[in-house]
Amino acid sequence: MGEVRLVVVAGTTETAAIDGISAAGADPELRVHTPSADLEIVEAGRPAPGSPVPVSPSGCPTPAVVTRAVRELLGPESLPVEFLDAGLDAPSAATVRDLGASTGGDLRDPEPVPEAATVFERARSLAPELAASDGEREAGDDTELLVAETIPGGTTTALGALTALGERAAVSSSLPANPIERKRRVVAEGLDASGIDPGDAADDPIEAVRLAGDPVLAAVAGLIVGCADAGIDVTLAGGTQLAAAAALARHAGVDRPLPLATTSLVADDPTADLPALAADLDLTLAAADPGFGESDHPALTAYARGEAKEGVGMGGALALADRAGVADAAVRDRIAAVTDRLLAERAGIDGEDGRPAANGGGPR
Repeated sequence: MGEVRLVVVAGTTETAAIDGISAAGADPELRVHTPSADLEIVEAGRPAPGSPVPVSPSGCPTPAVVTRAVRELLGPESLPVEFLDAGLDAPSAATVRDLGASTGGDLRDPEPVPEAATVFERARSLAPELAASDGEREAGDDTELLVAETIPGGTTTALGALTALGERAAVSSSLPANPIERKRRVVAEGLDASGIDPGDAADDPIEAVRLAGDPVLAAVAGLIVGCADAGIDVTLAGGTQLAAAAALARHAGVDRPLPLATTSLVADDPTADLPALAADLDLTLAAADPGFGESDHPALTAYARGEAKEGVGMGGALALADRAGVADAAVRDRIAAVTDRLLAERAGIDGEDGRPAANGGGPR
């Protein structure tokens, strides 16, 4: 197995502030910190001082905890990371590459991502550099990019892009009960404001993002196209948001095989219908199931009941752990340990100023 490098594209969108759309933050003020803290957790194992800890009121942690747990089990040097800022609204202490993207607008605005073409092109041109090893390896030489996302509200904007492309209009959610009909109403309002009908952007994926998506989708689609152009192996580490990015890449002319590594929590979600969407887009779907239901730890039981089903590379990280022969029990134990560490630190923060933690991430 060649080197695998995790690339997490992070951003924010005003769509996440719509009532009932996103669980990735206790309120809009805290929600904007979730992706920034996600990167810090994956890189350093904890948010930076002053950053809210992304844990939901029910005790369900952000999927960044799972990705961090796998990095610790494999050894961080065995899973190097790259972070791309595609519209973060709060600074991150993690080491990020700035794509120069602004925060995404409300999907109900006429043009929520005016910079879609620029962000797409910057990410596309960056793909070979991300696949190189400290400038020493030529792009495509046995390096696999594992591309992931973190953006609150991202499943709703993914639904917008899929609808504008004329693809299957179904996405998952970080909530146990997917508010899919509410998301569809938001998308319908957005398309109406933008003056397009479903499928009108089938021949122009950049237009689909500009009028009905978010900047993270633009960046991930650009990375996929850039990897295809350079012959770089890429695996999409995520659920319906990464499938939407794959749809954009397909409509941009990418016809090479595209693996999609997600969790069984998303793959088995009947409201998302991810297996059918993957089949539509000719994606090779793999769904990891680490047996969260076998644990009595509150965080893992929260995952098992359908909270925070995916995000921040969760499914891809679990697939890597399985590929490396790490036992599911070891993965569960490490997730519990990372969560307990974060909860202890959150208790210290709350004891100082009473500020609540942000909710978990995942399909938003």
